[in-house]
Amino acid sequence: MIRPIRRRLRNHFGLTARQVAVRSHRPWYFQSVLAVSYVLLGFALAYWVLHDSEAEHVRWRLKQLTLENAALQKKMIASQQELQVELATSNNLAKTLTAQQDENIKLKEELVFYKNMTGKR
Repeated sequence: MIRPIRRRLRNHFGLTARQVAVRSHRPWYFQSVLAVSYVLLGFALAYWVLHDSEAEHVRWRLKQLTLENAALQKKMIASQQELQVELATSNNLAKTLTAQQDENIKLKEELVFYKNMTGKR
């Protein structure tokens, strides 16, 4: 009497017991209803986020900052152009100055040469 009970327990719970996998299966209409409800929930959240009064304020502030950014970029470009003009002028003045200094040195050398020729010091 104990043997049959032991055999049943071993077959049911032992190493040779059948392994059973439990899988929940939902019907297709339940899954489709669930998918549609998730899509509708997503659309509702998107609508709520985009039509919120705070979002309107954020969009208005974004537009304002974009216009301010464009104005600052125009000022920056104008300043860069002015700086380039000043640099070009500075370079031209430096070249002119070196040319004048070279000419001045040549004239001093000629003056010394002519003074030596005339004998005046």
